[in-house]
Amino acid sequence: MSTAQGARARARIEVTAAIKDEARRQLVAEGAAKLSLRAVARELGMVSSALYRYFPSRDDLLTALIIDAYDSLGESAERAHEAVAGSGPLERWVAVCEAARRWALEHPHEYALIYGSPVPGYTAPQTTVPPAARVGLLLIGIVRDAHRSPGLQELPPVPEDLRTESSRIAADLAPDLPPEVAPPLVAAWSQLFGLVGFEVFGQFTRVVEDREPFFRHAVRQLGRGVGLR
Repeated sequence: MSTAQGARARARIEVTAAIKDEARRQLVAEGAAKLSLRAVARELGMVSSALYRYFPSRDDLLTALIIDAYDSLGESAERAHEAVAGSGPLERWVAVCEAARRWALEHPHEYALIYGSPVPGYTAPQTTVPPAARVGLLLIGIVRDAHRSPGLQELPPVPEDLRTESSRIAADLAPDLPPEVAPPLVAAWSQLFGLVGFEVFGQFTRVVEDREPFFRHAVRQLGRGVGLR
């Protein structure tokens, strides 16, 4: 790469980062539904046509912000998991869940972007799926490791009317795990972000005051629900 090409590449990276930073400020001030490329361009002193060379539409910019948010959340969870890699499966599970909570409390507007109300008129493309799956895959991996060792308790059989769906979910998410693990695992994943969302969006006000130990206890129960010792 020539010196000129390298300078252009660096400039593009810097401008892209500036556009995203301004868009995040708009998320805080206006919410995702009111994100506007024209407003971003105006705040950066750019003409709209120049910004379109980086993000052809509002949806492209939203997608970039969503992927960044999921990746940031995933990286936080993965670092927390690495820090307790030698611990038992339940302790690793709790560490990942607590990392997700900390990230959400530190990034409430980005959390709202990925786990709040859908943005009217926006449909997330397939490129958002791998980043969105990072925390879930980490939790599945903990259960998988426990299943391969004496760290997984026997779970009750799946009810007759849920067996077909349970087998389908297990085949999609973790074909090497028994089907009876699938329903509580999906339920635990949804309840994890339900707990986090209740705290981020103020639903625990005057209900749960000492929230950190409450959350830790709740996610330990979720871990036991998927069979972790």
